[in-house]
Amino acid sequence: MIIKTIKVKKLGIIIAACVVSALFIFLVVYGVAKAYSDDCITLDTEELRQEFIKDLGWETDSEYTSSKVVKIPVEFDDVYEDYNEIQEQQGFNLEKYKGKEVEIYTYLVKNYPNDKENVYLSLIIFEGRLIGGDVSCNELDGFMQGLKKAD
Repeated sequence: MIIKTIKVKKLGIIIAACVVSALFIFLVVYGVAKAYSDDCITLDTEELRQEFIKDLGWETDSEYTSSKVVKIPVEFDDVYEDYNEIQEQQGFNLEKYKGKEVEIYTYLVKNYPNDKENVYLSLIIFEGRLIGGDVSCNELDGFMQGLKKAD
């Protein structure tokens, strides 16, 4: 009978522990980064959308004003480029969704400052996740801004 023994040196154990620790740290950092990415805000129910809107500080009706499915163009024109700049300022990017069908839920905002009327909040949803949105006014002197309410 032949018996072989392997001697592991301290340096080998230290290197193995460092590799395992580095892998663990990478997985934790990746998980945290993924949790805070725009793809992780799940708004696949009206209840979740209402909670999200309320957390932003907006007051709306208890149900959306309109809902529609649109296809994000494969090629952005100037209007889409400008709109995507607003999205990028909030941490979103519609470039990743070119050619995809998305749902847009629109809500009438009841508490816009200075009693401004005809202000709407739109949420852009892809596969149940928030990928963009805006608050806008469709009047002659209208505007468009990101989702967060200005303090």
